[in-house]
Amino acid sequence: MKYLLDTHLLLWAATGSARLPAEARRIIDLPETEPAVSAASLWEIAIKSGLGRTDFRIDLRLLRRRLSVHGYTELRVTGAHAAEICLLPPIHRDPFDRMLVAQARVEGITLLTADSIVARYPGPIRAL
Repeated sequence: MKYLLDTHLLLWAATGSARLPAEARRIIDLPETEPAVSAASLWEIAIKSGLGRTDFRIDLRLLRRRLSVHGYTELRVTGAHAAEICLLPPIHRDPFDRMLVAQARVEGITLLTADSIVARYPGPIRAL
């Protein structure tokens, strides 16, 4: 099964953080899991790291290489994803999270999230 990780789960998984929920680790480690990362998450990391957010401080180039080596598919942002955002109810204000929800809906990928607000959106979303 294909899963799209939200940005925080991605960072926690990549850094070995104890904040990564055990269920997320279990799902990521399943042999049948096809993990995906959104280009929007990488963009979010670049922006928030550049703003000095310590929870986003990571070498993005190294992260991309590691993700590729570990079998993560990089999901590009498309016009269809942007158009899907127009159909989302105004539950969450963060544009990066809204893009992840839109991508999950358009692509039919389950979005794994630790954000209870994101989990309120309709669509293939699994809160951990």
